[in-house]
Amino acid sequence: MKKWKYAVSSADDAPSSSPILLKGSICENLKTASELGYQAIEVHTRPDEDFDYEAIQKAEKEYGVKVAMIITGRLNTEGECSLIDDRPYVTDAAMKGMEAYVDIAGKMQADLVIGWVRGRVPAGADSKKYLRRLAGHLKKLAQYAKKKNVRLNLELLNRYESNILLTADEIMEFLEEYKIDNLYVHLDAFHMGIEEGDPVKAIERCSGRIGYFHLADNSRRYPGTGQFDFKKILEALEAADYDGYLSVECLPWPSELEAAKEALAYMKQVEVA
Repeated sequence: MKKWKYAVSSADDAPSSSPILLKGSICENLKTASELGYQAIEVHTRPDEDFDYEAIQKAEKEYGVKVAMIITGRLNTEGECSLIDDRPYVTDAAMKGMEAYVDIAGKMQADLVIGWVRGRVPAGADSKKYLRRLAGHLKKLAQYAKKKNVRLNLELLNRYESNILLTADEIMEFLEEYKIDNLYVHLDAFHMGIEEGDPVKAIERCSGRIGYFHLADNSRRYPGTGQFDFKKILEALEAADYDGYLSVECLPWPSELEAAKEALAYMKQVEVA
């Protein structure tokens, strides 16, 4: 089995109930990730955050760890923005926020995850109308991102966090219908454990289009504490020609650093099993 590249979730701060393992400035988190043996971090942040990009680039070179992905969830959780909202001023704000995220990712030479900000379809409404609206906005964002050399990754969520694009079949049908260039699939083991009958088949369905992968066990604790067969998952990802990062985004149990350390140690064991 190939040797994989690993990333770990990070943020300036986050509640203990969130799946964030490194907390502090980006430079501090790059240092900690390096000490733990990771090759990259993903950064959960706001789109209006002011970063010292020169300092971040210096830290990346010093520690041999890079910023791999910018996560956009706070535009929804804090900014209450949605790309499919019925109110035009809300979708306009969402688009502006997403363009700001693209700018951040471009300056960090990272890519971008689109999760909660895609929004929820109102109860009883026709989902096709909202998927068309989402596709229209994503086409514009994907073109904007391509100019900045940033790839967009649309995350599959679970039924408790969204009500559209929950499975590999659904997201691939969406991508096949709307043919959005520069838009890839972001798979998450935890979400797949809720929505997919077989995570391996889900990975196979997205073959050639996977842009990012999140690691967590079925309980959302670190890999190796639950029921998932990560050997089969890694084999499926390799067969699907996925060559990106495997990013640990799990609950900080029993602590942030212990979860990050144990997750990487377990995945390294899986590689040679």
